[in-house]
Amino acid sequence: MVPFTVSAPSQSRLIPSHRLACHPPSVEPGRLFSDPTAAPIPAHQLGRHLGRPDPVEALARLRAGNDRFTSGTSQPAPDEGLYLQPFAIVVGCMDARVPVEAVFGQGPGAIYVARSAGHVLDRAVMGSIELAVTDMAVPLVVVLGHEDCRAVAAAAQAVRTGRRPAGARQFLIDQIAPAIPATGSADYSLDHATRSHIRRTVATLRQAAYLREALTARRLDIVGAIYQLESGHIEML
Repeated sequence: MVPFTVSAPSQSRLIPSHRLACHPPSVEPGRLFSDPTAAPIPAHQLGRHLGRPDPVEALARLRAGNDRFTSGTSQPAPDEGLYLQPFAIVVGCMDARVPVEAVFGQGPGAIYVARSAGHVLDRAVMGSIELAVTDMAVPLVVVLGHEDCRAVAAAAQAVRTGRRPAGARQFLIDQIAPAIPATGSADYSLDHATRSHIRRTVATLRQAAYLREALTARRLDIVGAIYQLESGHIEML
């Protein structure tokens, strides 16, 4: 069987040379993470990281984009990011009230997005994340939940009533249910359960074998966040 590989397009053919360096000259070449104790990127892999932010800067870009979104200020120019390789992958819910690129203030080509009900991880979503990180050298994974998540609410109802839905929905319920407190718990609220599910998803990704090397080398960070439907604000968890 021929191994499946994805080759990133040459940055030099896509963007001007003056835009390739996204770090100040004081940063040691090959050491793209802001923490000075981070391991340097091997020379033969350095070309894949040119033009990309480190995990800290990638998160700062998303925060700034959400600030633009909530304030109603102008979005990035139409070609901003169009020819740059994506700098983050957002794992979000399928809910149509959360347009991921828009709420993060990002234009075409800036971020990858993988969506499922309740941002549940299955083999397809996990494979997509691994592809983005290992083959495309994305430095940041964001698990984005949101207020009034109907998938989490359905899981909570199943836990309370003891009745599981039929069909493939059972898989969704089973993946979310561990975040739901036991029936009658005074700690239960939909917001609390949603936040717990986001944190559990982040923890699961941090244990993924194919992401561990990038995490250990601090070329990758995995964070959780929750989107407020009314305000449009994204709170980092």
